[in-house]
Amino acid sequence: GVVCVILARLLGTVVFGLRGPYFAIGTLGVAIAAGQIAGTIDTIGGGAGISMPFFPWDIHYRSTFFYIICFVLAILSHFTIRWMFSTQFGLAANAIRDDEDKAEAMGIPTLIYKQIGWGIAAFFMGCIGAIAGNMAGFIDKEVAYPIPTFGIFMVAMVLLGGKGTLWGPVIGAIIFHVIKETTWTYLLNLQWVALGLILIINIVYFQQGLMGWLQTKYPEMFGIVVDESQKTSKSEAK
Repeated sequence: GVVCVILARLLGTVVFGLRGPYFAIGTLGVAIAAGQIAGTIDTIGGGAGISMPFFPWDIHYRSTFFYIICFVLAILSHFTIRWMFSTQFGLAANAIRDDEDKAEAMGIPTLIYKQIGWGIAAFFMGCIGAIAGNMAGFIDKEVAYPIPTFGIFMVAMVLLGGKGTLWGPVIGAIIFHVIKETTWTYLLNLQWVALGLILIINIVYFQQGLMGWLQTKYPEMFGIVVDESQKTSKSEAK
């Protein structure tokens, strides 16, 4: 995790020169380039990869051990982000999300806040990467970053649950994996078609995700105050 924070700090000076879709494409390119570079470093196994240490205790406890450590890390990351967004960081991050140029004009040091968010994300990604490598027992660039699976799955979970929300990715991950395992079990030859249809429906008809839809439908449940006068004027205008 610490090593990833250092690398994120170094790479951030370059990738944060990009914005919007260019930033997304740029970071994807960095990930692919990192995998290719890692394949040339013999110290970490090069293209052949590297074997992880064997699980030191009884093999029957292996699955339970990794389940618990992943669960603890998930809770830690969720409540760390929850705490961060209850501070001034959350206000600055939302301002940057809405309009970065206006945020800069208001005196918010946008680059610093983006670097902080980038570093926190890198720390938790580095931690889960270390766990995933030991779970697999063997790691190479394909295991570390399988773009056709994990790269798409992570985005799908967030979109399904609701981007820009704290519980959205959690709920989205649960629903996505239930659907994925169900289609893998009962629609083995059509699992990718089923997942593709879910993504298309989500992006075209359900962009706000489950949590976004619930916040719009039942705002009082989330402590969102709706201006009734504006709501009435909009209805009259329609």
